[in-house]
Amino acid sequence: MRPDELRSHQWYGTDGLRSFSHRARTRQLGYLPEEHLGKPVIAVLNTWSDINPCHVHLRDRAQAVKRGVWQAGGFPLEFPVSTLSETFQKPTPMLYRNLLAMETEELLRSYPVDGAVLMGGCDKTTPALLMGAASADLPTVFVPAGPMLPGHWRNEVLGSGTDMWKYWDDKRAGLIGDCELAELESGLARSPGHCMTMGTASTLTAAAEALGVTMPGASSIPAVDSGHDRMAAASGIRIVELVHQKLTLSKLLTQDAYADAVATVLALGGSTNAVIHLIAMAGRSGVRLTLDDFDRIARTVPVLANLRPGGQYLMEDFHFAGGLPAFLAQLTDVLHLDRPTVAHDTLREQLAGATVHNPEVIRPRDKPLADEGGVAVLRGNLCPDGAVIKHIAAQPHLLRHTGPAVVFDDYQQMQRTINDPALGITADHVLVLRGSGPLGGPGMPEYGMLPIPDHLLKQGVRDMVRISDARMSGTSYGTCVLHIAPESFVGGPLALVRTGDLITLDVEARSLHLDVSDEELARRRDAWTPPPARYGRGYGALYSEQITQADTGCDFAFLAREGEVPDPYAG
Repeated sequence: MRPDELRSHQWYGTDGLRSFSHRARTRQLGYLPEEHLGKPVIAVLNTWSDINPCHVHLRDRAQAVKRGVWQAGGFPLEFPVSTLSETFQKPTPMLYRNLLAMETEELLRSYPVDGAVLMGGCDKTTPALLMGAASADLPTVFVPAGPMLPGHWRNEVLGSGTDMWKYWDDKRAGLIGDCELAELESGLARSPGHCMTMGTASTLTAAAEALGVTMPGASSIPAVDSGHDRMAAASGIRIVELVHQKLTLSKLLTQDAYADAVATVLALGGSTNAVIHLIAMAGRSGVRLTLDDFDRIARTVPVLANLRPGGQYLMEDFHFAGGLPAFLAQLTDVLHLDRPTVAHDTLREQLAGATVHNPEVIRPRDKPLADEGGVAVLRGNLCPDGAVIKHIAAQPHLLRHTGPAVVFDDYQQMQRTINDPALGITADHVLVLRGSGPLGGPGMPEYGMLPIPDHLLKQGVRDMVRISDARMSGTSYGTCVLHIAPESFVGGPLALVRTGDLITLDVEARSLHLDVSDEELARRRDAWTPPPARYGRGYGALYSEQITQADTGCDFAFLAREGEVPDPYAG
């Protein structure tokens, strides 16, 4: 690519006053003309923050990315962008996913940038960065933050999140005490990096690799491994080459690429959150992806990743078993192998020679963890626009179950009353939480793994059917029906359920049914009053006006719609 063909040339290369000013201000930054003029300008978007343990190492990794950019003849500029910490941000970072997507898009559009390296990994960060970058449509490479080291407690290997839920229930059941819990606090998460189970973070970074926007194998490299530094530098080198090749994201994020990402998520036994995020990401790429696509593809792929919470191992085991290249090599019959990636002309070329080193971690096709993909899409009068369940993380005997509902109107009420003996909750009841969807949550928090009452835990009960319009952590487990659409806050059928109503879940039939007559539901609907708006002003008000429902990805309507956005005139 000639220097005058670079997008940044509009800012730096013309004879006008504005270019003179831009060059002068770059000298003010301390750069020589020969350091940047005529070279691809690469934006390094870094979600590092002191309060995000998943990303606390990304300040160092950004230096490796910039090292690679310099080596390849580019000019790197680091941009700090919002950090979405699953651990700390309330009510949920899902409320702010679209805000980071907006920030990403507008930064890339408004500055003299020829290509981008996106750095993130914590749950909402990956889709947010890629949604914004897809809308901006520049050459782009994604650098996953990488999973943390395995946790340890006494003689046990721990999975962050997954074992947090397990041992918290053990504490409530009286099986461990405060001393053990204090030890667990220091053992669950031992290093920088995102959750090392196949939770939402690992699911989404694997999806990014399957889409073809990372370096091969990048999604499973442990955050503190020296290989992660090398991958970051290689990403910096590669983005400069992509600019010269004019390989923009729209040439990678195709219908075939998204179909492969869905197949990957399902065969990994990945997080239900990926359903919402991939639908939103596809929408930004001009690709229609629906719940029905997930259910259709789920029936064509087995679960081959023996990873927690649905399996036994952790992400470091997966990495040394061959990582995603070896995993995808087991699925070549369902993948679109002739599409390009950031690293190779075709996915076929990228997977050539990939080998599984531990068949217990990455199972062969004839010994799957489950015969079908790990997420099922449900339909019925309780979820006319769909709901999802991660059935491989559920107790098998509950996958076909009828029981009376115990209804909680919001999460706070549930917390206050779940252990009230007056409710008379048994293991056969169906726990129902409403008011926790995209609008009602607000932001659709991870409330969907409702706690089992203490008295049942002490009896040894560890799973029940639980239904909500919320999400759940990808590290969690249990018979949890999630993402009910439309949500109760907007008058979906979930708003009409009453304690004592019978609910039937049948995963094999892909059905969720409220055993109440249409006539009775109509009477209840006539008596239903919409709740007041959550926000009177600010970002929350914008969110409330524009957010879509779970089945369409929870994007903002004004961002998801078609329409041209011109490049700025640089003068």
